[in-house]
Amino acid sequence: MTDIVRQFRSFDRPVQLLALNQFTINIGFYMLMPYLAAHLSLGLGLAGWLVGLILGARNFSQQGMFLLGGSLADRFGYKPLIVAGCALRTAGFAMLGLVDSVPGLLVGSVATGFAGALFNPAVRAYVAADAGPRRVEAFALFNVFYQSGILLGPLIGLALTGIAFQLTCLVAAAVFLVLTILQIRSLPERRSSEARDSLVNGWRVALANRRFLAFSAVMIGSYVLTFQVYLALPLETRRLAASETVGTIEVAVLFGISGILAIVGQLRVTAWCRRRWDHGRCLTAGLALMGLAFTTPLVTAASPPGQAWTFLPLAVSVALLTLGTVVVFPFEMDTIVTLAGDRFVATHYGLYNTICGVGIAVGNLATGAALDLARGNGVPWVPWAVLVGIGGMCAVGVHVLNRSDRLEPRPVTVS
Repeated sequence: MTDIVRQFRSFDRPVQLLALNQFTINIGFYMLMPYLAAHLSLGLGLAGWLVGLILGARNFSQQGMFLLGGSLADRFGYKPLIVAGCALRTAGFAMLGLVDSVPGLLVGSVATGFAGALFNPAVRAYVAADAGPRRVEAFALFNVFYQSGILLGPLIGLALTGIAFQLTCLVAAAVFLVLTILQIRSLPERRSSEARDSLVNGWRVALANRRFLAFSAVMIGSYVLTFQVYLALPLETRRLAASETVGTIEVAVLFGISGILAIVGQLRVTAWCRRRWDHGRCLTAGLALMGLAFTTPLVTAASPPGQAWTFLPLAVSVALLTLGTVVVFPFEMDTIVTLAGDRFVATHYGLYNTICGVGIAVGNLATGAALDLARGNGVPWVPWAVLVGIGGMCAVGVHVLNRSDRLEPRPVTVS
């Protein structure tokens, strides 16, 4: 904790404020979203396909609009997009708590998603611009606060939802309202050097940046792996648990392991990696570690439910996956700025998030189907082996890009 406080104090006020904002943003978001599906299906009695439609609309409006959000941030400045995103999420969360009609719920869900598309690229571009040569350290600190919000938010939401889901929504909306006011009053203005350029020109520059696109394509697999902490690993944990109650507790423990390890280890791991390797090697090592994380579920894949020892390999898997993510994240965020050549940084972040978001959607759909199909055909180890292979391919891909100097910037000229 002392290291975190010392690192926090070493940055200027904008980075400090944005780190605290991200902590609070994640508290507000994760106190509500984990319980939304249950509210829609059990509380409001909506059909499963309507629940999927509402949740899918939120995800699509965020992932599909990241590029637009990043472009707007480059055009109009980072602060206005951060403020607009928080204000829009205030309204969206309030609607989810106060409205019970499907059209109203869809509007609220889309609003919360689009809000993320507005402020996410802007926040990252602002951190990168303000931190300057200390970007890697700033993003490491940023991830500590990010993970802390993810860890604390569901616990607050659980207590509030026990009273009333509407209360959870209104408290989350109030959190974002306070954030909106705080950033209007306290966050300094920050604009990119391309503030006078058109949105279309920013898109053309980003889409013409072949090194950036190659890096984005290689990194898609890392996001597929990271999101298995929400999909494949909890499903496997519940399958192997002795009872539904035990499974719920074990899944909560897995999330706790992930959050605590990221919070406690991020700054130390980042500093250790920086002393020994360049960015490309750090990314390669982290991606390899993420792939290695899925070797331990190979041990439990054929095991029947009810054996207590099977939780240990899954806990090890989550720990290795988290450690790999901790290694990758700050160097990944810094590499995007480097490949952008400090031009249209928010646009590059937006396009990167969109590319990886599409990969996540496809990867999760394929993983969920593969788990059922493989078990039904007597080869339950296959999906885990594929995930190991994805990690290996990502590591090799980044290694090749690094060895060929394609993780270094090259000016992109668009006629």
